[in-house]
Amino acid sequence: MYAAYCSETYPKQFIKTDMGKKVKKDEKPPPDDVFDPLLVESRQAGTVVLMLSSPEEDVQAKACEAIYKYVDKCDENKKQLLDLNAIEALLPLLQSEDRIVRRNACMAVSVMTAHPEVRKKLRKNEEAIPAMITLLAPEEDTVVHEFCALGLSQMAIEFSSKAVIFENNGIEPLVKCLSSSDPDVQKNAIETLAQLLLDYQTRAAIKDCDGLSPMLELLKSEFSIIQKLALLALDRASQDDFVAHPEWNDLHVMAVMVLANLLEDHESLELVKETGTLKRLVALITDQPPPEEEAKGGGGKGGKAEKGGSRAAKKSAKDGGKTSRGKKSSEEKEESVPGEAIIPTLPDVKMCAAKAIARSARSAENRKILHEQEAEKMLIHLLAHESTEVQTAAAQALGIMSENLLTKDSIREWEGVQPLVKLLNSDNGDVKEAASLALANLTANNSTNCHDISNFGGIDALIHTLADAREEAVAKNACCLTNMATEEALRSDAQNKHIVVKLIEPLKSKNTNVQSKCSLAVAAFVCDVDSRSDFRNNGGIEYLITLLHSGNDEVRRNSSWAIAVCAVDEQTASEVCKLGGMSVLQEIQVSGTRRNPFADVALQNLLNSNLSAKYSLTGALSSTNIILDGFYDAGQLRPGSQFLSLEDYCKQELHDKRPVLLVNAKPESAPKESQSQADAEMAKDSSKTSVSGKSSRTGRETKARKGSGERKSKAQKEKEEKQREEEIQAQLQREAENQSTTDNKPFEMPCDSNLCQYLEEITEKIQPLQTTREQVIALAQYVSDHMGGPIEKGELANFSYELPISQIRYEMKSNVVPIGKIKTGIHIHRALLFKVLADRIAVGCTLNRGEYNLAWNEVMLPDSDDTPGAPKFPPRTFVVDLVHCPDERSAEEIICLDMLKEEIMHSSNYIARPVTSSWVLRKGEALIDL
Repeated sequence: MYAAYCSETYPKQFIKTDMGKKVKKDEKPPPDDVFDPLLVESRQAGTVVLMLSSPEEDVQAKACEAIYKYVDKCDENKKQLLDLNAIEALLPLLQSEDRIVRRNACMAVSVMTAHPEVRKKLRKNEEAIPAMITLLAPEEDTVVHEFCALGLSQMAIEFSSKAVIFENNGIEPLVKCLSSSDPDVQKNAIETLAQLLLDYQTRAAIKDCDGLSPMLELLKSEFSIIQKLALLALDRASQDDFVAHPEWNDLHVMAVMVLANLLEDHESLELVKETGTLKRLVALITDQPPPEEEAKGGGGKGGKAEKGGSRAAKKSAKDGGKTSRGKKSSEEKEESVPGEAIIPTLPDVKMCAAKAIARSARSAENRKILHEQEAEKMLIHLLAHESTEVQTAAAQALGIMSENLLTKDSIREWEGVQPLVKLLNSDNGDVKEAASLALANLTANNSTNCHDISNFGGIDALIHTLADAREEAVAKNACCLTNMATEEALRSDAQNKHIVVKLIEPLKSKNTNVQSKCSLAVAAFVCDVDSRSDFRNNGGIEYLITLLHSGNDEVRRNSSWAIAVCAVDEQTASEVCKLGGMSVLQEIQVSGTRRNPFADVALQNLLNSNLSAKYSLTGALSSTNIILDGFYDAGQLRPGSQFLSLEDYCKQELHDKRPVLLVNAKPESAPKESQSQADAEMAKDSSKTSVSGKSSRTGRETKARKGSGERKSKAQKEKEEKQREEEIQAQLQREAENQSTTDNKPFEMPCDSNLCQYLEEITEKIQPLQTTREQVIALAQYVSDHMGGPIEKGELANFSYELPISQIRYEMKSNVVPIGKIKTGIHIHRALLFKVLADRIAVGCTLNRGEYNLAWNEVMLPDSDDTPGAPKFPPRTFVVDLVHCPDERSAEEIICLDMLKEEIMHSSNYIARPVTSSWVLRKGEALIDL
C-alpha cells in the first residue's frame, strides 16, 4: 500500500526517504539510437522459428530453448517444426560463436532426429552430420556432448549415415566420449558406436582408435543400460575381427570374455548362433580350420543331410584330419599358403572360452542351443590340454552342460567319459573336483554312462578319491557313486572293493556338503547284510548318530535315511540303540524345527528291528511284529532314560524292581554243557590236588620234626617260606586266568527249557485246529492254565505272584527271568506268553501294555455265523481274556469284543480304563465291566 501511494503521489524521478526528504534518482536515459527493451509473448511456433533468424544472440538462445522444450513433448511437434523449416534455421546455429546458442541449438536438433522425416532431411544436408561431429570436441560442454551423441545415435540407424559419420572421422571423438564422467554421455556414445559397428569399416577402425579398452571399462558401470550397450558393441566388434585372426592374439582373451557375457543372454546366444560365430569359436579353440559355409536351402534344420554332415565332422575331428579353409576374400587367398599350419590359440583364450560355455549353460534353453552347435566337441578336446586351468574349465563346463539329457549321450558318443575318468587321478585338486562334478552329472539317471565309467576303471578312481583332501571333490565323488549304486552289478562291484569302509572317513568331515553326500552314499550301499556288518564293525554307526545332531537340515535328513536303511538289520539296530541313536531320533521326532519324515522312518525301522525297545517305548506290538528268541520286556521306559541291552541287565546286581522277562526257546547246546562240566571237574581236581599236596608236605615235615627232634636251620625256614609264596602266586594266577576266560566268553542268554516244551505242545495240539477262532480259544486256555489258572473277579489282589518270581530270581542270581519259568503270572506275564506262542503257530495278535502291570492281546476274527445266505462282515477286533475266565469256558467267555471308542462312550453302562478284558460279551447278559 505504501509503495503504491508513493508511486502515485510523487513523480518517478523523486523518492521519499524515511526522514521525509525527497531525493532525486540518478537514472540515465537510454541513448537515442538504442531500442528500448521489449518483452514479447508468443504462442505460435512459426513466430519462434522466425526469431531464430534474429541477429541477437540472446533472442536466438531463447528461441532454441523454446523449440527444444516444444519438440520434446511429442512427435507431432517435431513434424510441425520440420514443416516450418526450423531445421534450416537451426543448423547454422550449430556453428554459432556463442556457447549458449550452440548448446541450445544442438539440444533442439538432436531431439528432433528421433523423427524419421527429420533424419531424412538431415541426410540431404551435407553439413548436418559434420557439424554435429565438430561439437564432440573436448572443449565443448558436457551437455553438448550428450545431445550430439544422442543425435548421432539416431542418425546412425540408416546405413548411409553410418558411412558419413565414418568418412568425417566421427569414430575417434565418440571413443573419447566413452571415457567421460557423465553417464549420459557414455550411454549415447556407446549406443552410437554399437550402431556403427554393424559396418565392417567401423569394426576395422575400432582397433586403430583403441576402442576396446574403454568399451570393456563400461562393463563395470553401475547402470545396466550402459553395460548392455557395451556388451552389444563388443559383440559386434568381435564377430569377425578379433577371434578370427590369430595375429591379434593379444585381444582374443578380452573378446572371449565379452562372448562369455553375451552367451548368458538367450537372445544374444541366438544371434551368435545365427551369425555362425559360435562354430567359428569352436573351430578356433580346437585349433581347427573354420568350417565351410553350408549352402542354405534343401534340408532344413536338423535334417538328414545336416545330421550326416555332423557325424562326418565328428569322425574327422576324432581322426585329427585337416579340412580346407572356408572361402575368404581375394586378398586373403593371395596371402595365404595352402597347407599353412594353424596358429594355436593361447591357453587363456581356451580357458575363457570354456568358462563362457559354462556360464551360458546355466540356462536350460542355452544348453539346448549349445548342444545343437556341438559345443561338447570343443570341451572334450580341451580335456587333453596340457594346462590344468584349461582342463578344469572344460570339465566344469561339461558338468554344467550334462544337466541336459541329450548332452549326456553326446559326451559318451564323443568319447568324453574316459578323459574325465583319467582326470580323477590328476595331481591338481581343481581338476579332480571339476571332473567329479562332470561325472556326477553324467551318471544322474543314465545307466549307460554308469556302465561306461565302470568299464574305464572309474569305480576304483572314485573310491580312491574319497580320501582326497579336497572336500568338494569328495562330495561330488560320493554323489557319483550314489548314482551308480542304482545298478545292482555296479553296486556289488563297489561293495566288493570295500566302499562301505571307505565312506566312514568322510563322515568325520566338518563340511556339511561332504557329510550330506556321504550319508546318502552310505544309505545306497548298506543294503545287504554283509555291507551293514562291515559298516557296523568298523564303527560307522557312531558317526551317523553324530550327524543326527547337525544343524544342517540336509545332513540330518540324509543321516536319518542312512540309519533307516541300517536299522532293518537286528544287530545293527541293537548297535544304534546302544550308541544312543534311538534317543536322538526321539528328540528329533518331538522337535518342531528339526523333525523330518526320514527321522520318523528311521525310528520306525529301528523299533521294528528291535522289538524289545519298541515295546518298552511305545507299549504296543502289532500283529506283524513277530517275537523271536532274544526278546525281553524291561518294562515301560521313562522319558529321558536309556534303553539298555540284555547283557547290561544280566550284569546288574539283584534289586527289588520288576524283573526283566526274557523269551529264549533255544535249547542249550550239549558241547557247551560237557565243556562246562569238564571245567568244573578239572577245577575240583586241582583244588583236591592242592589240598592233598599241602597235607602230604605237612606230614613229611611233621615226621621230619619228630624224627629229628631238632630245630630247623634258618636257611631251611627261608626255603619253605619261598615255596609257599610261589604256590600262592601260582594259585592266584590260575584263578585270574579262569576269571579272564569267563569274562572273555561271549554273552549267552539264559536257556528256557519250559518254553521249549510249551512250543512242542502247542505245535502238536493247537496248531492242527481248523479255524483261527478255535486256535485262539485253545491257546488262551493253555496260557491261563500254565500261569496259575483263572482268577475270580475281585481276587486279583489276593493272587500271589511276586513271591514265586522273587524265588526264581534268587535261584538264578539275576534280574532276568525267562518267561517259561514263571508259573504264577498276571496280565503282563500272560499277555507276553500268549503273543510268543501265537507268533510261533502263525496266529496274528497284538501285544499292548497298560498301566499298573496291565497288558492284553487283540486278535482279528471273522464272523462266526455260517448260516447259508447270512450276510458276511469284515473281521472284527477281539480282546483275549487270559485272567478272569471262569472254569466252564465258552467261546463268548474266552474272546471279548473290543468295542469302538465311539460305541463305548455312548454306552450307558461302562467304566473306561485300559484293562485287559475290560468288556466281555456273555451269553444272555448285557455289556458288563470286568
